[in-house]
Amino acid sequence: MDSLIILGSIAAALMLGAISPGPTFIYVAKNSIAISRKHGLFTALGTGTGAALFGFLAVIGLQAVLLAVPSAYIVLKVFGGLYLLWLAFNIIRHAKEPVETHTDSKTQMSYAQAYRWGLFTQLSNPKITIILASIFTALLPKEIPTYFYFVLPILCFFIDAGWYSLVAVALSAEKPRRVYLKFKKVFDRVAGGVMTLLGLKLIFGMK
Repeated sequence: MDSLIILGSIAAALMLGAISPGPTFIYVAKNSIAISRKHGLFTALGTGTGAALFGFLAVIGLQAVLLAVPSAYIVLKVFGGLYLLWLAFNIIRHAKEPVETHTDSKTQMSYAQAYRWGLFTQLSNPKITIILASIFTALLPKEIPTYFYFVLPILCFFIDAGWYSLVAVALSAEKPRRVYLKFKKVFDRVAGGVMTLLGLKLIFGMK
């Protein structure tokens, strides 16, 4: 019973973290609206995989490593920030292009690519590891049951992928797609601008 209470508390904390807007939300939303529902769902699977990986690293103690070697965390932040800036640049650069250019058989993003970009977008933010490790440190018992090392990453996957799958389904509906098609240039520029700020914040640690 105690284990179930602990897992329930961690699940609640993870859900609150997942629903917070960030680069993953922007990318899942864009793929869902601009390309297709399936692309959004595969992107969500990628972000869930990234969350599971971070969850595994957090539970085995990566937080201690990153705190002991600050330069490693700085390197991760810089590379993650640069990746977000690259994403932002591409979103803004294609803002004026009609959606039809994305559905051409030669240029359409594959489901595998959607999955990979979702994974990379999730992995671009090493702060997630610190957040997860902090949650685990606060809520896990001193002696962690062995099966928690398997259950926690799986929990991270299903919560993250589940939430963003709901986002993909909701935003790929006909009405959101019509709104996006009408204001695509504005939407993409705003999304790119937000992604740029997130990348700069990650690199420079802006509050």
